[in-house]
Amino acid sequence: MAENGEIKEKLVRSKEKWAEQGRLLTGTHGDPATDRLPPGQREVGQWPVLDLGIQPEVGRDEMRLTVDGLVENPVTLDWRGLQDLPAVSRVLDIHCVTAWSRFDNRFDGVAVESILKLVRPKDEARFVLFEAHDGYTTNLARSLFETEDAMLATHWEGEPLTREHGGPLRVVVPRQYFWKSPKWVKRITFAAEDKPGFWEVRGYHNEGDPWREERYSE
Repeated sequence: MAENGEIKEKLVRSKEKWAEQGRLLTGTHGDPATDRLPPGQREVGQWPVLDLGIQPEVGRDEMRLTVDGLVENPVTLDWRGLQDLPAVSRVLDIHCVTAWSRFDNRFDGVAVESILKLVRPKDEARFVLFEAHDGYTTNLARSLFETEDAMLATHWEGEPLTREHGGPLRVVVPRQYFWKSPKWVKRITFAAEDKPGFWEVRGYHNEGDPWREERYSE
């Protein structure tokens, strides 16, 4: 096995089959205003570790986050530059497409709002594209990324994010299934055109709303 691992092809194929078969779908919708647990989910106490088989080792000294594309002020932030932005602490529920949900996670880091103020996306930027150090990609409509609770997390439960959970820096977009919150993020690009990512081209929904059970593409 390579130093940082290799993509688990069998795992990827099994998840593609889930999409083909519509596994876990209940055919119901929930309401986030009244239903804390989305349809088909189960609450867990531990935070499961899910990845493609690769867990890149990115130290704080080597960490760089590039935010570019259709923005007025493209930037590349190192760890110190990230720490210079206003810090936030939020308690959030997270929901994985593999049917687990974990409540009341305390994440510390930087609000998406701070990134937006720094780079100033242009009006024609309607989508956000993410690239991670393990080669993973995903995409979001800009409106879904700009929600008030979305953030770039550096800590979980008061401790630095571990490598297995995406440290030193990961995206957290709690209103979507968690594959939309990439670990080890290294680039965020604002774009006029959408570009489906790793799971989206393998049968998974382009938006991933847990309460609408948007697990897979129609």
